Amino acid sequence: MDIGHFINGKMVKGTSGQQGDIMNPATGEVQYKVDLASAAEMNAAIEAAAAAQPAWGAKNPQVRGRVMMAMVGLINRDMDKLAEALSREHGKTIPDAKGDVQRGLEVVEYCIGAAELLKGEYTVGAGTGIDMYSMRQPLGVVGSIMPFNFPAMMPLWHIAPALACGNAVVLKPSERDPSVPMMLAALFVEAGLPEGVFQVVNGKNEAVDALLDNDIIQGVSFVGSTPVAQYIYSRATANGKRAQCFGGAKNHMIIMPDADMDQAADAIVGAGFGAAGERCMAISVAVPVGEGTADRLLEKLVPRVEKLRVAPYTDGDDVDYGPVVSAEAKERILGLIQSGVDQGATLVVDNRDFKLQGYENGFFVGPHLFDNVTTDMDIYKTEIFGPVVCTVRAETYDDALKMVMDHDYGNGTAIFTRDGDTARDYASRVNVGMVGINVPVPVPLAYHTFGGWKKSMFGDLNQHGPDSFKFYSRTKTVTSRWPSGIKEGGEFHFKAIDD
Repeated sequence: MDIGHFINGKMVKGTSGQQGDIMNPATGEVQYKVDLASAAEMNAAIEAAAAAQPAWGAKNPQVRGRVMMAMVGLINRDMDKLAEALSREHGKTIPDAKGDVQRGLEVVEYCIGAAELLKGEYTVGAGTGIDMYSMRQPLGVVGSIMPFNFPAMMPLWHIAPALACGNAVVLKPSERDPSVPMMLAALFVEAGLPEGVFQVVNGKNEAVDALLDNDIIQGVSFVGSTPVAQYIYSRATANGKRAQCFGGAKNHMIIMPDADMDQAADAIVGAGFGAAGERCMAISVAVPVGEGTADRLLEKLVPRVEKLRVAPYTDGDDVDYGPVVSAEAKERILGLIQSGVDQGATLVVDNRDFKLQGYENGFFVGPHLFDNVTTDMDIYKTEIFGPVVCTVRAETYDDALKMVMDHDYGNGTAIFTRDGDTARDYASRVNVGMVGINVPVPVPLAYHTFGGWKKSMFGDLNQHGPDSFKFYSRTKTVTSRWPSGIKEGGEFHFKAIDD
């Protein structure tokens, strides 16, 4: 079952002759191939999208909202199919896969309200006989370059508002797990989206650069690592395009002495090791304040981490997490773990020799927990993107706050405390885009916006929520003046209007 592209409402084979492997992360075996587009194929898909966009953009926003409404029903209908395909290629558990689809679905639900979200402003009598109003219009054709770790949620976060605003979209999903984006494209057509308005082009660097350089593309969204986000943002904006590019993260969770340690430990396990840590909102740094707090936290945390069950998604819903996405990812994670040991951190839960019987060639990484990590170590500075949590002990609250504020990344953070004043101070002062108070993964719901600060985000507007409608549309302001008429003998004679 090779995968091609989705062009003009149907699946088509690639013509470049280039293909990539889609792996089974649990076994390390090739499942099937994906066609990788040339620059010419990408440009042809963009041109076809440009031909389809004007008619779609001219439709009433309420009509576009109805397509979103139909899409919600179709995603719910096919939830199990989407989750199974996602788990098969990515490796995450079925409950995690359904959560991936669900969080994307919620943004589609939000976009049902396109008519309300695209309303402009109106001023009557801005001057004598003068009215003024604004309208929000689509950009035209936009490109979306999405990551492997959320193959349903991330595309839907961008596709749905872009389409609801009247744009055509050319999606370049991850070549590691492209099946779900292809399935979503077919569902959009079934929901009533005209053919050609949403194209999916699979590929790698050549396809990405073609998208960034094509003059038809008016806006680009990207989610991935910070170095690539910087590259995409620089190249897109240099070509005169609007861009929003979301990069890496190193999310800290502050644990105050008054925190509920059982609650904090459970939160770290779920937020740090869920989905094998392959989440930009994963808690990867635990910061207990005070030696006593650290000791109490580790006492609760270690046995929980040691009990985590790592297995393929096919082993049932009691699996805590599955393999990482590739052999390269596994090798990189284990290399960073070894660097932590070499640089003096204490590896209190050590699974470097983890092997799963019957799946020895799979990309499984056992859970790892470090203590006595310092801010100069590679495991602290680098986004590991794996099942690894680093404990960095802080003497005081101010030390913990400074640690978070000094880090290059600013995607998400959390604080666990029973003290409202401390929580309020932290939320107000910390220079991070999303803050949780006794909430380990503070991902806003669809009607708020998602986005980090510092090197976690490049651009001015965030994902989903009101910002997404601002990003995918532009404002046009109209000033109108109509001269008044005097009816004489059945005819209108116009007179001048004083300013």
